[in-house]
Amino acid sequence: MRFGVVARRDRPEALKLAYRVYDFLKVSGYDVVVDEDTYRHLKEFEEADVLPLEDFDVDFIIVIGGDGTILRVEHKTKRDIPILGVNMGTLGFLTEVEPHETFFAISKLIEGEYYIDERIKLRTYLDGRASVPDALNEVAILTGIPGKIIHLRYYIDGGLADEIRADGLIISTPTGSTGYAMSAGGPFVDPRLSVTVIAPLAPIALSSRPMVVPAESRIDVRNMALKREIVLAIDGQFYTYLPPETEITIKLSPRKAKFVRFTKEIYPKYTLRLKKRF
Repeated sequence: MRFGVVARRDRPEALKLAYRVYDFLKVSGYDVVVDEDTYRHLKEFEEADVLPLEDFDVDFIIVIGGDGTILRVEHKTKRDIPILGVNMGTLGFLTEVEPHETFFAISKLIEGEYYIDERIKLRTYLDGRASVPDALNEVAILTGIPGKIIHLRYYIDGGLADEIRADGLIISTPTGSTGYAMSAGGPFVDPRLSVTVIAPLAPIALSSRPMVVPAESRIDVRNMALKREIVLAIDGQFYTYLPPETEITIKLSPRKAKFVRFTKEIYPKYTLRLKKRF
C-alpha cells in the first residue's frame, strides 16, 4: 500500500500534522510520497520522497486542509486516486474527519474498514478541445469586466434552453451544489444523484431560473456580445480569459473523484455544515 500526503500551505498546524502522518506511515513500513508544495513550506520531509502532484502514483492520498486543497489535488493528479480528507478548512464539505481523528481514520483505512464515495465531474471543451481541468464543483462563465453584464445563450442537448443577460452562468455538479451555485439560488442536490445544476448569476430577467438536467446532457454556451471577453473559472482554482467567439461545451467527464468514507450517512454531516455556512 502506497500513500501520498498533501497539506494546506498557509496553515502551520496543517503542515505539522502532515509531517506526523508521513512519519507514522514511514515508521509503519509504508511507501509515502509528499507533494512539492507541501515540502516547500516544511523541509522536514525526506527529499527523496518529494514528487509533483502530477506524478503521484499511489493507492490513497491523505489531504490535510479544506475543500480548496482537495480541489487542487483533483485538478493536478492524473489518476482517480481515493482521497482521505482531514478538515483544516472553513467548512470541509469534501473532507471526512477532523484533525483529532486523523490517526484513528488512517488505522481504519489500513485495516480496510472504509468504502469509496464516487463523485461525478464535468469536462469543459473550448472550441472542441478539452484543454482545461475537469470540474468537481462547478464551471463558471463570468463577466470579464466587473459591473458589466454578459449576454449568453445556452443550449441543452442542442435545444435552446435560455438566453440571459447576467453576471454569469454556473454549471454545477451535485458536489458543487452547496457552493457557488447555491449562492446563485440553486438547490442543494444529494451528491448521490447524477445531475447537473445550471444557475444564472444575478440575471436581469426574473424568468431566468436555475435548472436541473441529467448529468449526461451536453451543455453549449455562446457569448452573444462579440466584443466582450468572458472569464472561465473552474472550481475557484483555475481561471482563464476567453475570446468572445469561443465555443464552450460542457459534458459529463469520464473521470470521477473518489473519497474515502467511513459511514454511508450523508445528511448529518451535510446538515451541520450547511448550518455553519449560513
